[in-house]
Amino acid sequence: MQAVISAIEYDLPEGQLTNEMLGAEYPEWSVEKIEEKIGISVRRITAKDECASDMGVRAAEKLFASGVCNREDIDYLLFCTQSPDYFLPTTACLMQDRLGLPKSCGALDFNLGCSGYIYGLGLAKGLIETGQARNVLLITAETYSKHIHTGDKSVRTLFGDAAAATLIQSSGKAELKIGPFVYGTDGSGGKNLIVPTSGFRTPRTEESARVDEDEQGNLRSQDNLYMNGSEIFTFTLRTIPKSVKELLSLSGKSLDDIDLFVFHQANKFMLEHLRKKLSVPEEKFYMSFKNYGNTVSSTIPIALKDAQREGKLKSGDLVMLVGFGVGYSWGATLLHWV
Repeated sequence: MQAVISAIEYDLPEGQLTNEMLGAEYPEWSVEKIEEKIGISVRRITAKDECASDMGVRAAEKLFASGVCNREDIDYLLFCTQSPDYFLPTTACLMQDRLGLPKSCGALDFNLGCSGYIYGLGLAKGLIETGQARNVLLITAETYSKHIHTGDKSVRTLFGDAAAATLIQSSGKAELKIGPFVYGTDGSGGKNLIVPTSGFRTPRTEESARVDEDEQGNLRSQDNLYMNGSEIFTFTLRTIPKSVKELLSLSGKSLDDIDLFVFHQANKFMLEHLRKKLSVPEEKFYMSFKNYGNTVSSTIPIALKDAQREGKLKSGDLVMLVGFGVGYSWGATLLHWV
């Protein structure tokens, strides 16, 4: 049996942060220049009492409502998030109950960011092709906006909140498969995209909540998200082309064999540099973040769904997926679209 993606749905919160709203807060900025550089015009923002799991449940309900699968058939739930409801219990367990999935269903959280969708597909493939599951529900959901200080222009312009639900099922058709996979980890870069007080290593205190201003005029405390953009950019350009080359070698494919490239939708500036460095034609390199922002682990499934709706992703197409970011963590795979 082979693992295949059968369906994708996604959910966006109602709240929005537009370039016009940012321009009103930062009058020294040009609204046009913001969009020209990063390619984002709107970011979707969760309400104060809205969690990643709420969006994830809504995305899964859309999937069930489409009729592609009954909730009773799900035998494993994978939830990728860095914004859990609680440190314990496991949010996936709570979502199993909210979604009315069988009590015989396995459920677990895994903490990854922008590479999380690739890792989730790898986990689902392993569960299915070893006979542990037949219908895996992979949910990715993130609420980075809750970690961002409103005075930190370096990250507030980039990130949006969203969730996606992907159904991965077993199939007897050998040509419709996911894989091979390339993974990578470099924890020495962990400090470059971090919420310093988000765990037990550095507890939150009155001192950690003190807001400071950096050299670029960005405001944040140790309780907020910090990103060293230049280091993330350097890491990406250094690592991802090598991973793409390795994946092509493993699969015996060339760039010309790939019908569509769907990378983690970080921002226009970074993706254009990657596309040009890899010599991928514009028409094969899909981008879909203008009205969402960087939604972390959900960027790739949202882009896949949008590409399908627009007719740019068709049955039988060979697609390259590449995720990269916080950790540092990265992963890449190929899939035949059903």
